[in-house]
Amino acid sequence: MGTEKGVKLDTGKLRMDLVLPEMIEALAEVLTYGAEKYTDNGWQTVDGAQDRYYAAALRHLMIWRKGEKVDTESRLEHIKHALTNIAFLTFLDG
Repeated sequence: MGTEKGVKLDTGKLRMDLVLPEMIEALAEVLTYGAEKYTDNGWQTVDGAQDRYYAAALRHLMIWRKGEKVDTESRLEHIKHALTNIAFLTFLDG
């Protein structure tokens, strides 16, 4: 075996290693709650989804901004709900 170094052509590719596990877990918590309450991936087929998820994201952000950290129904943080609603909008807008 030679002493040549291997090559990995990943320049310009997404840096997935920069996404913290806590961010993925936050999404998974809300998605799990939604799947248990409604159905798996049902959020993808909601009528008027963009307007409704936009409104939901704003509601959760405003409540969080006023100082209420945890949603009384889900027992999950409002900021996690907002993140998930924005993720829905990102998916639906693509």
